[in-house]
Amino acid sequence: MVPEVPFDQFRVGSQFFILTRRHAILVVRDRRLWKKFRLPCVLTDSCYPEEHYFPTLLSMEDPEGCTHYTLTRVNWTDSVDGHPHTYHPTEVTPELIYELRQSNFTHSYVFARKFSPDCLSPLMNISDPVIFMD
Repeated sequence: MVPEVPFDQFRVGSQFFILTRRHAILVVRDRRLWKKFRLPCVLTDSCYPEEHYFPTLLSMEDPEGCTHYTLTRVNWTDSVDGHPHTYHPTEVTPELIYELRQSNFTHSYVFARKFSPDCLSPLMNISDPVIFMD
């Protein structure tokens, strides 16, 4: 990424990103950083440059206009082929929800990924007493 992106200015992001109109215009107009991010990765099995492009560009161009945290909690323990841990129904408990909400940042996480499709019923069962209590 150097020299366009110094190591201390590289940001890690996720698949979910929200842009204001001002930031969307910055992204559409950018040519310099995107040229660097679209280059082939050295390690292609775990390379997702589009996930890191937005937070890096925006923190470099408008650091005061960005929150510096992610809203999505991702568990990379037991990751497989670049995919995060998938939660299964036996793991869905109130304790898991409380743990997923913990954050080292000012705000708690809003979303979590990745739940298997068969987690819907267990999540719905704890939605009123746990998930929607806050």
